[in-house]
Amino acid sequence: MDNIRKILEIGIDSRSTAELIQLALSAPEEDDDYAKERWHFVGLLQRRGNREVLDRSIALTKCVSIEKRSLGIDILGQLGIPERTFPDECVTRLLELLAQEFDPLVLRDICIALGHLGDPRSIEPQLKFCLHPDWEVRYGVVSGLSGRDDDRAILGLIKLSTDVCPEVRDWATFGLGTLIEVDTPAIREALYQRFLLEDRQGKETAEIYDEALAGLANRKDDRILPQLITKLMSDDVGTFAIQAAEAMADDRLYPALLHLQTWCDSTYLEDALLACKPRSSQQRSS
Repeated sequence: MDNIRKILEIGIDSRSTAELIQLALSAPEEDDDYAKERWHFVGLLQRRGNREVLDRSIALTKCVSIEKRSLGIDILGQLGIPERTFPDECVTRLLELLAQEFDPLVLRDICIALGHLGDPRSIEPQLKFCLHPDWEVRYGVVSGLSGRDDDRAILGLIKLSTDVCPEVRDWATFGLGTLIEVDTPAIREALYQRFLLEDRQGKETAEIYDEALAGLANRKDDRILPQLITKLMSDDVGTFAIQAAEAMADDRLYPALLHLQTWCDSTYLEDALLACKPRSSQQRSS
């Protein structure tokens, strides 16, 4: 197996691990393509995923330089992709860092990396940062908790869905509404509050409203029907509303969708019409 991995590594890139790390660190920050170039080398190191990469990445996380610590963290978050290598070692080191790090951007990166690993041991330590004064850290926590069915993670996302920062609220709402299928009264209420309170016309909050709409529609919460019908009957209908109608699969939406059909050519409309088409009385009784 080790020989196969070495062959694959050479096929991906023949440069040494030390060279790839240096190239990632030296990607010019003033270049608009900085992130793309840096992540290219990070990806090469992650796919290499051997013990040397692990050891060098852990060493980077112990450096004084913020850039080096962040690079080590980013590599550890997805080491070995697509098949993870040394996941326990990665989680252990990242949790050690989370307990001692102070820089907000590094804390954000740690939480994001832990989210990629999905280890339940990381949930409780991240919850301590839900009220961190820096929104970047809270955003990292959202990323670290999203996609998990664990009650603790869900509670954390519910709290963060009310965050003062629109970007944090947006991703927390997405995490609750779309990234998990869990359906509880608490999740529905959190999504409904965002549906009621977010400004549908606001540049920063319209996406939060849409994410809440999608999450409620996925759970077939009929409290959104009046607003959804009004939206479908308006001259400003987006993809989220049509997809929400399809997810609801409620025949009360059918007339509004027929009206929409007279002028809208969305590729999603046909599926929504089919999902909401009234059934015959015989079908209803059965």
